[in-house]
Amino acid sequence: MSGTALASARDLIDAARTLDGSDARIRLELDDCARRLEEPLRIALAGSLKAGKSTLLNSLVGQDIAPTDATECTRVVTWYRSGATPTVTAWYDGERTVNVPVQRRDGSLTFDLGGLTASEVDRLEVEWPARALRSTTIIDTPGTSSLSRDVSARTLRMLTPEGSTSGADAVVYLLRTLNASDVQFLGQIGAHVGGESGPLGVVGVVSRADEVGAGRIDAMTSAKDVAARFATELERTGLCQAVVPVAGLLALGARTLRQSEYAAFRALAAVPAQDLEVAMLSADRFARPDSPLPVDAELRAQLAHRFGLFGIRLAVALIKLGTPDSPNLAAELVERSGLSELRQVIDVQFGQRADQLKAHTALLSLERVLSVLPGPEAPRVLTAVKRALSDGHGFQEIRLLGRLRSAGVTLSDEDAQHLQRLIGGYGIVNTERLGLDPDAGIAQQRDAALGAIRYWRTRADHPLVDSFTARACATAARSAEGVLADLA
Repeated sequence: MSGTALASARDLIDAARTLDGSDARIRLELDDCARRLEEPLRIALAGSLKAGKSTLLNSLVGQDIAPTDATECTRVVTWYRSGATPTVTAWYDGERTVNVPVQRRDGSLTFDLGGLTASEVDRLEVEWPARALRSTTIIDTPGTSSLSRDVSARTLRMLTPEGSTSGADAVVYLLRTLNASDVQFLGQIGAHVGGESGPLGVVGVVSRADEVGAGRIDAMTSAKDVAARFATELERTGLCQAVVPVAGLLALGARTLRQSEYAAFRALAAVPAQDLEVAMLSADRFARPDSPLPVDAELRAQLAHRFGLFGIRLAVALIKLGTPDSPNLAAELVERSGLSELRQVIDVQFGQRADQLKAHTALLSLERVLSVLPGPEAPRVLTAVKRALSDGHGFQEIRLLGRLRSAGVTLSDEDAQHLQRLIGGYGIVNTERLGLDPDAGIAQQRDAALGAIRYWRTRADHPLVDSFTARACATAARSAEGVLADLA
């Protein structure tokens, strides 16, 4: 089904190219629409100032490639793409470029803009040899609540540009609190990413989640409660498809755990619990040179910087519980940081639907191009584009997944869960949609799909069902038909 979305978008772009070949600007915009279909999925990280976007980016990639200190380069929209060697390019004054040196200062990565200021740079493009960037381009944006209006405006312009081309296919929005400015900004980017039909790809993250519980060992439990509350509030508006708590600092430290750090954790695990807790009343106290802890002060300061007090407490507790080695500790810390859950959500909501999201973004861009294109044939192609945006079943599934969180269906909890699964809420593989074992045979899948078609068609046609629930059931039946067609 995703391949059909790309093919349909390509055909419509080709049709638009035949309308008017005289306008060079229009040709470039159409070429950009076509190129978007062949590029990796673009996911933007957005959120308020100091929300931890760069740290989360580093943890998702598994490498320290994004500056996290509040330097000039963090005030610029930065695109991270796959590349053979690490290179950073600054774009300024329209189409002018300059190579930017990558430096490390006091152990922290930074990009040296030289004589350029953030206000002069349009964007930074970073190419880096990272596996995670092969299928996804990640866009790191300045804080939306920056004291500088211009800095905040750059993020808004990238996510909701006035021109024909949108900057991102999907958005991960980082929250520390949920205030009116967050809701307003989510509304703006959601409307643009999803067009008039609502948000197709927006996931919320309670960032720096370990700080919610003040670094206590149960901090992530508190953060999950906060995420649930945020999700409930955002579901009323349909602005987010999910809200996940993530301790980004811990996730990055775990994905880049060094053997020396593991040895330090083992040494700390041998310290009497009461003595260790007294030493960890604050990060400064933990790193004091005169501390009697069996780890030198420099390494203790490194642990506090890379893992935070929550990460140190958690690592020590896991070792005491029997975690046998460095790889197992790293895996446990990643899992408990919330990063694994976020990556799963991104895979289900974005990764598995990458072709559909790219096609949707390209069609929205094409729609804006055609709306200003002269000539008698442009309205005909524009109508076809609008029809593709409204009729594409993959788009309908994504919209429905978002709306299910803001508009309830009059179904039992079991039926509502089955409907969500069938329309791809837990993955778009046929067996996952049908709730079958991954090894289920074709005949079993076909029987399940036929049963689902009959069941959901009957529910959709029930005279006492409200209109939204009827449409949801009809969409589920259409999803089952798509599975059946795929099996054929």
